[in-house]
Amino acid sequence: MPIYDYQCTSCGHKAEVMRKISAASVEACPECGKETFAKQVSAPSFQLTGSGWYATDFKGGNSGAKKPEPASEASAAPAACGTGCACH
Repeated sequence: MPIYDYQCTSCGHKAEVMRKISAASVEACPECGKETFAKQVSAPSFQLTGSGWYATDFKGGNSGAKKPEPASEASAAPAACGTGCACH
């Protein structure tokens, strides 16, 4: 669910509001009550909900993927190359 940044243009109150994309925008400031609570342009943020989502997923843990092993010099050289060429 997306998290939006809001700020009141009357009193300056700032808040993060979690809303569905399809939900109507919040307009009444929770601090002063005026209809000047406006959505701010900010970096996107969201919260994953439901079963199977964990805060530790995809944070640099062991992904199980193996790193490729470096090729040996003998297997890296093209077949037409000689030992005295400039590419080695």
